[in-house]
Amino acid sequence: MTFENDVVVVGGCGHVGLPLAISLAAKNLKVVAFDINREAVDIVNSGMMPFIEPGSQEILIQVLNDSNFCASSDKSLVSTAEYVVVVIGTPVDEHLNPDPVTVPRAVKELAALLKDGQHLVLRSTVYPGVTKLVENVILESGKKVDVSFCPERTAEGKAIEELVSLPQIVSGRTSQAVDRAKRLFGNLTQNLVVVTPEEAELAKLFTNSWRYIKFAAANQFFVIANDFGIDFERVRHAITHDYPRAADMPSAGFAAGPCLFKDTLQVAACSNNTFTLGQASMMVNEGLPLYIASRIEKSHDISKLTVGILGMAFKAESDDIRSSLSYKLKRILRFKAKAVVCADALVTSDQLLISEEELLEKADLIVIATPHKRYSNLKISKPVIDIWNLRRQGVYI
Repeated sequence: MTFENDVVVVGGCGHVGLPLAISLAAKNLKVVAFDINREAVDIVNSGMMPFIEPGSQEILIQVLNDSNFCASSDKSLVSTAEYVVVVIGTPVDEHLNPDPVTVPRAVKELAALLKDGQHLVLRSTVYPGVTKLVENVILESGKKVDVSFCPERTAEGKAIEELVSLPQIVSGRTSQAVDRAKRLFGNLTQNLVVVTPEEAELAKLFTNSWRYIKFAAANQFFVIANDFGIDFERVRHAITHDYPRAADMPSAGFAAGPCLFKDTLQVAACSNNTFTLGQASMMVNEGLPLYIASRIEKSHDISKLTVGILGMAFKAESDDIRSSLSYKLKRILRFKAKAVVCADALVTSDQLLISEEELLEKADLIVIATPHKRYSNLKISKPVIDIWNLRRQGVYI
């Protein structure tokens, strides 16, 4: 069977879907980014990235000019491609419980659009067993569609580079599904890791939980050292300097974003809440803003001070504020300080932010919450709290 397009990415104008879509299009595949966000679709089709992702702007323009790529909100285009790659958010609910039916529900809505001979690829991080649920949805639809789970593995800000440099995990219930997944992702790299769908689901969740645990360990060490009157960064330097067994110890800092916390919660849920290491990590990482505020309060009468927070994105050199702990710090300080002002030159989605210049003028005390490189040499005449050691003045509070 022949198709008009090679790939349609559902959720294709988001942080995960768009880099994948344009990277495949750059390999001379015909790709459609389907997204219900019409504003994002228009921005992408105009040749502009709707978010910061280094290296993507040039590729977007190239694939648009080559007519290998377009973005659309026309759901009928789902029927036109051999591969349908589903990249949608997998949220937790208001009680922090994972929602395992989000992806199956979305696939059920797509089922009427699917055609025999297509290959459905799940790319979102999913709760263990979700791939099987999706396979059941396809079976009940009566469509002859292969299903694979091939998890996204890139870090935001490095997606374009890592899509072709990192191994791709592919899976399928049948040899045909595996072979077809290998053909698709073989366009990006020949370094393919073949596992079962359940192994792939856990591989993705364990990867993010492992990173989250490592960040929590560093943050716990920071708190211990800080309470002992010691600069943790000096201790970390002593540990990691030319010592390979500890070279991967991270610095202290906010472990945030849309994935790490959420996926650690998913592992906790699927293990009947026996994932005590992950749960302890959540307490450490999510508690860091309160610890920082409490330490500041011990050395400054912040009830009389305006505190400035520099950096509201969840990570350095990003404009993405999803699950950013900078906002948690803001909420805590608003209760304790005379006033709180916030700035981030990269973030355009928060209209309450002020300019860096205005913040530096108004604030009596400044907290660097996101380690944007621009802050390392910023001229600041006020006291600075910098747990990232971005300014090389130590991290002791």
